Amino acid sequence: LALSVYAALYPTPIVDKDRSAVISDTELQQALSNGTWTPFNPVTVRSIISMFDRENKGGVNFNEFAGVWKYITDWQNIFRTHDRDNSGFIDKNELKQALTGFGYRLSDQFYNTLIEKFDRQRKGQVAFDDFIQCCIVLQRLTDVFRRYDTDQDGWIQVSYEQYLSMVFNVV
Repeated sequence: LALSVYAALYPTPIVDKDRSAVISDTELQQALSNGTWTPFNPVTVRSIISMFDRENKGGVNFNEFAGVWKYITDWQNIFRTHDRDNSGFIDKNELKQALTGFGYRLSDQFYNTLIEKFDRQRKGQVAFDDFIQCCIVLQRLTDVFRRYDTDQDGWIQVSYEQYLSMVFNVV
């Protein structure tokens, strides 16, 4: 699903096509596979790069790439665990099992919303790269929500502008 072992151990020139010592989002996207013969979601790639690009250079160096590789491999293992039918996709029930395992308690209606939002291929299920993006967005939104939920009761009160700031800081 993700990268070849060779590309992980020797990222140049396999991944670093321009030999700049920085792997860009485009180079990383070209090196990744989501298992569906479609390009890896560029939004997911940019999200991952931004998590590991400590110097805001628009890519990752080889040391940071090791973290990217581990991150993607960890997600790949989680995805495979929940892709019970080995289809390369997870459906609503498999997504629910995965997110419940992470501690989320969400309604079936909300899982429908997640599938609609992150199913780029409109198959009623989510590919590996879109699963990663779903989890990243959900975690970022949860982190922002928790900052405002000071008494940890699952409720917050914010102004409209605060709400917009919360959402725009994530998407």
